[in-house]
Amino acid sequence: MAAALLGGVLPLLAALFLLAPPPAAAASLTEVTGFGNNPSNLRMHEYVPDNVAARPAVLVAVHYCTGSGPAFYSGTEFASLADRYGFIVIYPSATRSGACFDVSSSQALRHDGGSDPVGIVSMVRYAQQRHNADPNRVYVTGASSGAMMTNVLLGDYPDVFKAGAAFAGVPFGCFATTDGSGWNTACANGTITRTPQAWGDLARGAYPGYQGARPRMQLWHGTADGTLRYPNFGEEIKQWTNVLGVSQTPAVTDHPQSSWTRTRYGATGNQAPVEAISVQGTGHSLPTAGMAARAITFFGLDAG
Repeated sequence: MAAALLGGVLPLLAALFLLAPPPAAAASLTEVTGFGNNPSNLRMHEYVPDNVAARPAVLVAVHYCTGSGPAFYSGTEFASLADRYGFIVIYPSATRSGACFDVSSSQALRHDGGSDPVGIVSMVRYAQQRHNADPNRVYVTGASSGAMMTNVLLGDYPDVFKAGAAFAGVPFGCFATTDGSGWNTACANGTITRTPQAWGDLARGAYPGYQGARPRMQLWHGTADGTLRYPNFGEEIKQWTNVLGVSQTPAVTDHPQSSWTRTRYGATGNQAPVEAISVQGTGHSLPTAGMAARAITFFGLDAG
């Protein structure tokens, strides 16, 4: 009798197994096409963690020259942090020669002017529609060319981004050119200096008439950066303290690591209006281990 029962149960179990849904696939980087207005033909990849929040935040993570979205996904810690905290990461890829983002043209330096910023904002709007993402929690970070784009996006779209974290960049408008070139040697060498008011006017001028809140900014730079030289760090601090209407005198200075000097402007907490971290003796190689987590804290994405 037991054998007869077993003979009846096994086929039933086999049938149920065949009908059962396959186990959920682990989250992976996925390319998205047809995401909206994309005048410079950027590519879009997104990372949606398995534990994505019901109303997730969105982080745009922008690569360096010669890089790509998938390379920035593989080479940084933002995806693993998304796994921990449930936000979505968008990785744009530049497709022009050299794979640098356009932070120089007049189109790129104004709200809805065209070029790469328009495509990146289309990616954000796609994520908001596709994944029910929270429009009040959209952030951007990037390294080198991506850090310059972080500055540009905060100037062009203060209505979209709530904060940025720029790893080895330059101020908004510093890389502007009029000869069609994408490279500004004077800016890269740190020889362009302006008053805080002049820098602030450049960023505000990207979106004339905008009267809303301005995004907070976290700035990182190595003192030995030979590509986008260290004076750009001080010029960025001038710009964003002016844009955010806070004193250029730090509210607090500390050293989270022995080689880091962190200054906060306008407040002393983790979400100060402007936070700037100078990394002693480091070249053009940011972010390094642990820095992405500091950016996530600045954004508030690690809050419960």
